[in-house]
Amino acid sequence: MRDLVKDYIGYLQVEKGLSVNTVNSYLRDLKSLDKYALGVGKELGWLTKDDLLGWIKKLTLEGAATSSMARRISSVKGFYRYLLREGLGKTYPHADLISHTVERKLPAFLEGNEVDALISIPNLKTHMGRRDRAIIELLYATGIRVSELVNLRVHDVSMERALLLCQGKGSKQRYIPLGRSVLISLREYLNVRHILLEEKDSDVLFIRKKGERISRQYIWSSLRRYAERAGLGRVSPHSLRHTFASHLIQRGADSRAVQALLGHSDLATTQIYTHISNEHLTKTLEQFHPRMKVEKRK
Repeated sequence: MRDLVKDYIGYLQVEKGLSVNTVNSYLRDLKSLDKYALGVGKELGWLTKDDLLGWIKKLTLEGAATSSMARRISSVKGFYRYLLREGLGKTYPHADLISHTVERKLPAFLEGNEVDALISIPNLKTHMGRRDRAIIELLYATGIRVSELVNLRVHDVSMERALLLCQGKGSKQRYIPLGRSVLISLREYLNVRHILLEEKDSDVLFIRKKGERISRQYIWSSLRRYAERAGLGRVSPHSLRHTFASHLIQRGADSRAVQALLGHSDLATTQIYTHISNEHLTKTLEQFHPRMKVEKRK
């Protein structure tokens, strides 16, 4: 769980763009909750609703100001909301505290032309540009999490079989088919990967100079820069995961097939994309159907 806290803090810094002071406040709040969890003999992921109320009561008795408590509760909600987005919320019995917020906020996703624009930005005349193009293509073509991408090994990609072996949460493995476009980008990157290694030895698929493993934060910041150059809003690895799933559902893919591709343990997590698809269809009808804007008869 402490690794997840670290990932969440990185998410706040890079993707949300929060200030250093705000991020430090969130970190202090989570450390406070973690300390309380240890005091009751539990991990953060095993706290119940009553445990959370106990933590709040303890802070209140210690004289915490109302404004401070509001921020601390917000910090905790944000953390568990992040876990839900990552597909880990199923295990939390207190998820009802935040589920209504999560359900109202549907994930953002890109349109097809926006994906094309983003993919076209990296400079293929440079080794890093080829690598970044392959990263963006792979995120969109497979819907894998950024944490899964940074842990990929060269042998996880089978160019001959057009398959990717992905190590998901809980060490669960899944195979994801690879399409022609992403295979071309991966092949172009692999042709120059040895140059980035600079005679170092590493089996990590995506690397920086001298064979250093590429980080989640680097991918977040790179995507943000490319999105700005493409004239798009804020784009993150999770945006591409949402886009992958949304485009499949929009085109009639079975929810259980999408569940398997995303590595979701619970179908309910996948079904949010059905709502996105319905919303997209409604907007399409309102925009193009001649009678959708006719007022309803009383």
